[in-house]
Amino acid sequence: MRELLIIAIGSAFVNNVVLSQFLGICPFLGVSKKIETAAGMGGAVIFVITISSFFTGLIYQFILVPTGFEYLQTIVFILVIAALVQFVEMFLKKSVPSLYNALGVYLPLITTNCAVLGVALTNVQQGYTILEGVVNGFATAVGFTVSIVLMAGIREKTAHNDISESFQGTPIVLLTAALMSIAFCGFSGLI
Repeated sequence: MRELLIIAIGSAFVNNVVLSQFLGICPFLGVSKKIETAAGMGGAVIFVITISSFFTGLIYQFILVPTGFEYLQTIVFILVIAALVQFVEMFLKKSVPSLYNALGVYLPLITTNCAVLGVALTNVQQGYTILEGVVNGFATAVGFTVSIVLMAGIREKTAHNDISESFQGTPIVLLTAALMSIAFCGFSGLI
């Protein structure tokens, strides 16, 4: 149990996928304009990373390793992730069309989000069991969600502030992301 807690805290905060490992920057910067949209993207990423961690762990442990096809892990993991993203996309289109429209092109881009594939590959490289891999995936996705929602909140606040013209738009967003990254480095003493 203690091991799972260490994996969870380490994945969510210490090794935050966006602010420490710099994976998943595209949706982090692109979808973080409004808190509602950022939370919706975070929910989709939580679902995809958690479920893909489970299925990729099963496939790796029970199919790829016994057959000696470990070298196919990246291709197989991408196929699993793509199928899950298609499921999420169909579900959101049918159930929550406003969120589906707000996420736009960033929803199908979850398939190519290197954070999702990075978690699946990290689970294999660290030698995690299926349960440890799912905990790692869920915590990583929660860390992604926390960082994207924080960024969206900051961006909503800065949109109403008087910012120098040279810092408006992308420069203030990148500066904010850099400062958030430095702040998250403070968690490195926890584990």
